[in-house]
Amino acid sequence: MRKSHPLRRAVLAGAATVSGIVLLLSLKPASDPASAQAAGGVAAQQTAAAQEAPQGGSGQQTGAQTVTGDVARTQYGDVQVRLTLSGGKITKAEAVQAPKGGLSDQKTAMSVPKLNQEAVAAQSAQIDAVSGATYTSGGYKQSLQSAIDKAKAAPGGGSSGSAAGNGSAGGSGSSSGSSAQARTVLGDVAQTQYGDVQVRLTVSGGKITKAEAVQAPKGGLSDQKTAMSVPKLNQEAVSAQSANIDAVSGATYTSTGYKQSLQSALDKAGG
Repeated sequence: MRKSHPLRRAVLAGAATVSGIVLLLSLKPASDPASAQAAGGVAAQQTAAAQEAPQGGSGQQTGAQTVTGDVARTQYGDVQVRLTLSGGKITKAEAVQAPKGGLSDQKTAMSVPKLNQEAVAAQSAQIDAVSGATYTSGGYKQSLQSAIDKAKAAPGGGSSGSAAGNGSAGGSGSSSGSSAQARTVLGDVAQTQYGDVQVRLTVSGGKITKAEAVQAPKGGLSDQKTAMSVPKLNQEAVSAQSANIDAVSGATYTSTGYKQSLQSALDKAGG
């Protein structure tokens, strides 16, 4: 048969067409399973991520508890503290109310962040007053103690509260008893040349746990002397557990009045 014969050209063309169809059919199934496998892998990863995401977030928040203390009224405005607790521990403290207006704005901005940090660090209301913001500090500690008491009284609120329910445990019983015996005693007003001084004590188990001046000389230079002397006198009263404390240099009258009112408070407490 000659190479240019029409029949030969028809046979070759048909063979080429068949080869092309076979090649296309062989390529199509090879690509589809790969695509399906890739899509299946992505879907599996998305499903796994969706299952993991809600587990971590909700689990960390289930034990959180928020408690707001009572409002403490001070000479310059109300103070109220809110606590966030988790696992019986204070994780966050914030003042939802604080003195404001005029100079109080500056003192609040200076003192409240420090008091918040100390509350979390101390895990109690036994924190130092911020110098220059005695009244705000005193109100903060009162509201803080109120919030802590509420947290302990709440169902499941804190290790000491839950332990107290097990009457057989001697150690836990004594700890709850000491907190229940805490009381506040207000000394008589001591009049000085520059203003009245009055001391309030918190006593627990026969010991002074906190001392604070609810009244002190104010106005003009007295503000500076009060801010300088009262925090020191408060600390010395707790350290000495008596009225035998040293006068603060430069604030003799305030120191004398403080000791008089302190002794009065101790007499009332039976100390």
